[in-house]
Amino acid sequence: MLDLAEAAWGSGRTGDLQGVMTELGTIAARSGAPILRTGLRCAHPLLASDGDAGELFREALTADLEALPFLRARTLFSYGRWLRRRRRSADARSPLRESVRVFDAVGAGSWADRARLELRATGETVGPRTPAARDRLTAQELHIAKLAAQGLSNRAIGERLSLSPRTIGGHLYRIFPKIGVSGRSQLRDVLAAADRSKS
Repeated sequence: MLDLAEAAWGSGRTGDLQGVMTELGTIAARSGAPILRTGLRCAHPLLASDGDAGELFREALTADLEALPFLRARTLFSYGRWLRRRRRSADARSPLRESVRVFDAVGAGSWADRARLELRATGETVGPRTPAARDRLTAQELHIAKLAAQGLSNRAIGERLSLSPRTIGGHLYRIFPKIGVSGRSQLRDVLAAADRSKS
């Protein structure tokens, strides 16, 4: 449900989902299924008007979500994104920080990376996940990251490794979130910190 609500919100088509949400609400009321009711409560703010959404997010987050940490982190992430898109970056930082913490705790690395990028977009400086973040890279990814950290272009890296510049770009696109950076300029510091931590 939260995936559908986020997709509808992100594409500006929340009205298209109202019928589905109403039907699911009826099913939840009849069945009494706690996970369905909780999922609807967490998705509903994304489909509400701006005037109502903030309060609905707060209500969803005060509900008992401790037993469902991933859903709680997703809701915090959605709330932070919603706040940031309303130019409330300072307010967005707290839920985004907490979402990063919970995603990390439950091992949802891709979601933690998304939340870190969103948090960075609020203007907050976000370091790499751990000094050993580079350990998440394959040998080839690490080699590409080191060459990019030295300032080589995608074309120059590709020539050294007999790969196309486009392939190098694809590798870097996957490398950045793995080690918690948003661009090439941060690679040198992250890799250097990882090297120091191993020595």
